[in-house]
Amino acid sequence: MTEDVPLRYDRLDYTPFPKSVTLARRRSHRLLTDWGRPELADDTALLVSELGGNAVLHGCLRDRFFRVELALGERAVRVSVSDPRGELLPSPRQAAPDEMFGRGLLIVGAVADRWGVTELTVGKLVWCELDVVRGVGRVANQRQSHPASAADPVPAAATATAPARHRQRPPAAGWAS
Repeated sequence: MTEDVPLRYDRLDYTPFPKSVTLARRRSHRLLTDWGRPELADDTALLVSELGGNAVLHGCLRDRFFRVELALGERAVRVSVSDPRGELLPSPRQAAPDEMFGRGLLIVGAVADRWGVTELTVGKLVWCELDVVRGVGRVANQRQSHPASAADPVPAAATATAPARHRQRPPAAGWAS
């Protein structure tokens, strides 16, 4: 998290099936409620659903899991979803009105206060953050791009792969779902 020490942390790997997205969404909602932040549970569940759905549709390989991580800090809750397809980075696009897909990161950009992509040694990690106090710093953070730090993508002890490069995309950009 951006200079925010996690007070609570959870990580779970899921099989690359649509049902896993439902399980991840429900788990994230329950965890945020159990962690004493029920006001963030609905938005967190929505973000997990969108990023998890993108991982299943675009980022998974046969017999390779995707990972969902939640970290609650004093200032923000971070949702991170990693998958093994590092060569397929999110790319912004506008979906046609009759298209069923293509709005996932538009939703993430509208709900989250920040989001970005971190390329890993194997795969990629797409993350987003919700401020604990909603609306604080939202306008400033949409325009601000900050350099990567070791603490930014994931707590160091939480991952076996080191980020190769960090790239923050504008929150309002969008990603093909």
